[in-house]
Amino acid sequence: MKRDILLQLSRHIFENKSAALVTRLPEGTQCLLSSEGQCGELSLSPQEIAAANRLLSERRSAYISDEPRIFVRTYARPYRLVIIGAVHIARYLAPMAQMANFEVVVIDPREAFNNAFNVPGTTLIDDWPDDVLKQMNIDESTAIVTLTHDPKIDDVALAIALPSPAFYIGSLGSKRTHEKRKQRLVELGLETCTDRIAAPVGLNLGGREPAEIAVSILAQIIQRRYAP
Repeated sequence: MKRDILLQLSRHIFENKSAALVTRLPEGTQCLLSSEGQCGELSLSPQEIAAANRLLSERRSAYISDEPRIFVRTYARPYRLVIIGAVHIARYLAPMAQMANFEVVVIDPREAFNNAFNVPGTTLIDDWPDDVLKQMNIDESTAIVTLTHDPKIDDVALAIALPSPAFYIGSLGSKRTHEKRKQRLVELGLETCTDRIAAPVGLNLGGREPAEIAVSILAQIIQRRYAP
């Protein structure tokens, strides 16, 4: 592997960004594909680029050509769950998601909730979610769940999440609460995006306790992650 390719790949892994290393086996020439574009000495056709990007989105490594043999090795960033609200449900959802190999970030500007939240391995950010989400690389490996029940916090997060490529967006609340939420989002110009929200959030397992609701949310996220 050439030094420039190695350095770029190392940087992507360090920064938790997905990339695909493409190798043409007969000559050993390589290139790196990512959201930043293509670098390296190997030149790919548009069809080969599309095939490599498809493997990257599917998190698979495979050959995309037999003659010549071209192999794609994918380095996909970990799935990430962003939870808006350091509430009781989040205290169950965060460790469950970690066990399912999600990187977990919890965002809540309220000091009282943050002080009561203690889940090892979770990144807790005490700031407004719209400010944080604007700085995050929200991609197809990101799931976002709003749990505060406070429109001032949840709505600003949804305003950033809905136009993003996040593969899952869910919001806590009853059907009546969600209808009011949709109306507020329509007033923000997001009428074409509101159907993306899973609400009431989670699979309908019948549970009512915080831990049971957390199970239903994670189950729905996993179901969406593997949906064709």
